[in-house]
Amino acid sequence: MTVTKMSWRPTYRSSKFRNVYGKVGNREHCFEGIPITKNVHDNHFCAVNSKFVAVVTESAGGGSFIVIPVSQPGRLDSHYPKVCGHQGNVLDIKWNPFFENIIASCSEDTSVRVWEIPEGGLRRNMTEAVLELYGHSRRVGLIEWHPTSSGILFSAGYDYKILIWNLEIGEPVKMIDCHTDVILSMSFNTDGSLLATSCKDKKLRVIEPRSGRVLQQASCKNHRVNRVVFLGNMKRLLTTGVSRWNTRQIALWDQEDLSMPIVDEDIDGLSGLLFPFYDADTHMLYLAGKGDGNIRYFEITTEKPYIQYLMEFRSPAPQKGLGVMPKHGLDVASCEVFRFYKLVTLKGLIEPISMIVPRRSDTYQEDIYPMTAGTEPALSASEWLSGIDRDPVLMSLKDGYHRPNQLVFKAPVKEKKTMVVNGIDLLENVPPRTENELLRMFFRQQDELRRLKEELTTKDVRIRQLELELNNLKNVSPNNV
Repeated sequence: MTVTKMSWRPTYRSSKFRNVYGKVGNREHCFEGIPITKNVHDNHFCAVNSKFVAVVTESAGGGSFIVIPVSQPGRLDSHYPKVCGHQGNVLDIKWNPFFENIIASCSEDTSVRVWEIPEGGLRRNMTEAVLELYGHSRRVGLIEWHPTSSGILFSAGYDYKILIWNLEIGEPVKMIDCHTDVILSMSFNTDGSLLATSCKDKKLRVIEPRSGRVLQQASCKNHRVNRVVFLGNMKRLLTTGVSRWNTRQIALWDQEDLSMPIVDEDIDGLSGLLFPFYDADTHMLYLAGKGDGNIRYFEITTEKPYIQYLMEFRSPAPQKGLGVMPKHGLDVASCEVFRFYKLVTLKGLIEPISMIVPRRSDTYQEDIYPMTAGTEPALSASEWLSGIDRDPVLMSLKDGYHRPNQLVFKAPVKEKKTMVVNGIDLLENVPPRTENELLRMFFRQQDELRRLKEELTTKDVRIRQLELELNNLKNVSPNNV
C-alpha cells in the first residue's frame, strides 16, 4: 500500500464547516484563581460535563482536584473545597457519561477511585470515595469509561496492564496484558467493542477488550505514535506522533489493516504533544498541542484527500490541557458545535472556547446537529461482559437537553483493602516528597506507635485477668466434683 501525502493547499469544496471559527468566552464566563497542577504528566487534567468542570490542582501532600458547577464561573475562593482522598498525585479524571455526578480519578498511589459529587457542588472537602479500586502494582496514568455500558471502567497503569472494572461489584473482571511498556492512550469505537491503544513500545494496537486479543498491531518506525483516536463508525483510526525527523505528525489508519497508514502528514516542528479530538457528528478533527496557543481543525472524509484542513484558532496563551463539553451541554441556539475548556496555568485560568458555525437563521440547524449519543446507557455492565454489543442510545438536541430517565449510581458495599508487606501498609504509606510532609508523617507515626503501645498494654492486662479467671475456674471445678 502506498502512503498518500496530504496537500495543505486549500481546495474550494462544498463544506458547511469551512467557516467554523473559535470564540473565547468573556471574562464573566471564565474561571479564575484556579491552582492548576504543575505536574508534567501528559494528560488534560480537566474533565467537563453539562453540570461541572473538574480540574486537577496543585496540593501539598497527596493529590486533589476541584469540582466547580459550570453555571458558577468567576474567581475561585482560596479555601474552595476539594476532592482530596488520594495519597499520591492525581494523574487523570473522567466523568461518567451516564451519571453526571459520578467522576473517576486515578493516581500515583496505585488506586482508582469513584466519587459522587453532590448536586450544586462541594460544600466541604471530600475524602471518602464511593469506591476505592486496587489492582495495579504501580501508578495508574489513564482511565476511560466504556461508551455504552453504565458500569464498566478501564484503567491503564505503569505496570503495563489495562484492568477492566465492573463497578456493579467493585472488582476487576479482566486484565489486558499485551503491552510491553507504558500505555500512552486508549480510545473506543462507537459501540465499545474495540479498544485502540498507543504504547511507549512504539506499537499501535486494536484490541478486543473482553478477550484481550490483539486483532491488529502496527510497529510504527517512521511515525512514532503518541495518541490514538477512533473516528466514529468510519472504521478508521487517527494518530498523532513524531516523524523520524522529530516533526509533529498525524496519520490515518484503516482499523482492519495497520500494515501502513492510509495517509500521513507533518504538522510542524514544535515539540509539544499533539492531542486529537474527534467529533463524530460533524466529522471534524481538532488538534491542540500541549504548550501551544492554537487549535487547528480539519474535516475527515471517506474519499481523498481524507483529511481536509479548515482553519486555525489562535491565542497567545499556552494551554496546559483541554476539557471538552459533551454535545448535550452545547448552546445550539448560537450554532455551537464544540466547546473546549482551556487550562492556562500561569494565569490560574480556565477559559471556554466555543467552535461556532456562522449561520444567519435563528431556527434550529438540523443539518449540523444530527442525533447524537445521549446520557442513557445502552446496556449494563453484566450484559456487556456477557458478550453483547449495542450502539449508543441517541438523542436529539432540538428541544434542549431533557434526561430520559433518572438513573441512580449504586456502588457495592466493600471493605477497604490493604496491601501489607513486612507489616507496612503500602497503600497508606506513599513516600513523602517534602520535608514538611516527612515531619507530618513522622509525628503521625509517633502518635500511632503511642496508641498501639497503650492498646497492647491494655490487652496484656486483660489477658492476665482472663488467665486468672481460668485458673480460678480450674481450681473450683474439682471441689464441685
